[in-house]
Amino acid sequence: MPHSAKAPFTPADIRLVAFDADDTLWDNQSHFDQVEREYAHILSAYGTPDDVSGALYDVETANMPLLGYGCKAFTISLVENAVRFSHGQIAAADMLKIVELGKSILVQPVPPLPGVEETLQALRRRGRYKMVVFTKGELLDQQAKLVRSGLGNWFDDIVVVSDKTRNEYTKLCNIFDTDIGHLLMVGNSFRSDIEPVLQLGGYAVHIPFEKTWQHEQTEEYDHPHLVRLGRFAQLARLL
Repeated sequence: MPHSAKAPFTPADIRLVAFDADDTLWDNQSHFDQVEREYAHILSAYGTPDDVSGALYDVETANMPLLGYGCKAFTISLVENAVRFSHGQIAAADMLKIVELGKSILVQPVPPLPGVEETLQALRRRGRYKMVVFTKGELLDQQAKLVRSGLGNWFDDIVVVSDKTRNEYTKLCNIFDTDIGHLLMVGNSFRSDIEPVLQLGGYAVHIPFEKTWQHEQTEEYDHPHLVRLGRFAQLARLL
């Protein structure tokens, strides 16, 4: 996507910069995709990879209102779908392999994406605004990933929510004693990181990742408060 010609804000307009974590600061989706490929191989006796993925998507979708997002919810869906997809025939040894696949995501290395660390360091040194990781998922998992990434020193806090609703963005601003008109949200998901902020009157920077999780796909559009960037490092020019 092209880099917008002119930012709709000045640095003085922004008091809080919130950053999505997964697939904005570091690669996350490729780990889930790899697990899903190995998972489909385990279930290959019962159907094609496309059939496995389609069934898993349906189970995940049904489970989200109860389990939310994150690795643990994903692992439960892997197990449930394996039983359903195999009509209860899957072996206990294969079920254990599936559980271990899900757990493997919790210990994956978390190297920052290109340009992320240098840009965060530059923004932090300017000291013009609060900087926070604002992400959805499981608290322990997201906190651990931030530690493993080595990026923790550049942020004032990490806030983990079950979903990024408009109400959660309002609460985020309240935590940092500001209003939505002084918030800049930076993220890869138009559905979760961009649209709710635009609807509330805040500012957003969309930096698409090479892969988009199926549950995050949505129609995108232009907006006066929206900037699109091709690379994370371009953020330093705006702030």
